[in-house]
Amino acid sequence: VLFAGFQAAGTRGAAMVAGVDAIKIHGAYVPVRAEVANLETLSAHADRDELLAWLGTQRAPRRVFVTHGEPVAADALRLAIEERHGWPCTVPDYRESREL
Repeated sequence: VLFAGFQAAGTRGAAMVAGVDAIKIHGAYVPVRAEVANLETLSAHADRDELLAWLGTQRAPRRVFVTHGEPVAADALRLAIEERHGWPCTVPDYRESREL
């Protein structure tokens, strides 16, 4: 799980970045089994071209999930990632979960 920037105190993101073994979701503790990293230097306000350029400096992942933005914009970014980098990319449905 890759976080982009600041994670506010008391949030699940901050807990995961801090290295907790489990986080509470809807009243149940869920183990954190993923590798967690935080890009503190990445602005949360990068535009599409900046995101695509940054992705080009990274090793190809097995899959990319676009989980931020309005549905039309998220799908446009998904298409751009697939076209420019050839990586499989998905915009998950609301409340959809995936095994990582």
